[in-house]
Amino acid sequence: MSLLSVLFPSAFPALALAHFVALLSPGPDFFLLVGYAVRYRMRDSTGLCVGIAVGNGLYILLAIIGWGILRQLPLLFTIIELLGALYLLWIGSLLIRSRPQTLTGADARSTCPGFGKQLLLGLGSSLLNPKNALFYLALMTALLGPSVTLLQQTMSGIWMTSVVLCWDLLIVMFIGLPQIQRRLTRGILWVERIAGGVLIIFGCAIALRFLQSIVV
Repeated sequence: MSLLSVLFPSAFPALALAHFVALLSPGPDFFLLVGYAVRYRMRDSTGLCVGIAVGNGLYILLAIIGWGILRQLPLLFTIIELLGALYLLWIGSLLIRSRPQTLTGADARSTCPGFGKQLLLGLGSSLLNPKNALFYLALMTALLGPSVTLLQQTMSGIWMTSVVLCWDLLIVMFIGLPQIQRRLTRGILWVERIAGGVLIIFGCAIALRFLQSIVV
């Protein structure tokens, strides 16, 4: 038995592919990153990336050690979902109400939240999206199967968390490229407002779905 087969389950390639394809689909975290990185670039967006990755890692941990919790406590899932809707509405409103500001200079750096605040912002965005929990639950159970070992689950979780972090860093790195920044200089306010509008749409959709479930 090779070391790779001990560390990773046989279904790992399928899991890695499914996870990466999901990352290509823009969600709340993506639009939060775009709205943030377009103003502060990579240097001042790292904490946000780390926070999102940590949030994903915590849901992966939940899927490994207590994947039945959300299924057994539907009220908890609903509460997290509603908190997530409010959070997205709040963040979206902040982006929409952002003021014009240049992309370069000390002003942008001085108004940028510190690493700790960025970390909490990204963590909140990730944790208050219960779809992340369901997504990782499906990956860790349906794809890996019942015979997967704890070590293999752990290695798969580390892999997915690392990919989330690297992907988010690539996004803000791309947005921070000088040529991209020059193209965005005139449209920064609109980029932020569009990102904020999309986040508000996500939040309204979650709230609407909850109201529909009550009516039904």
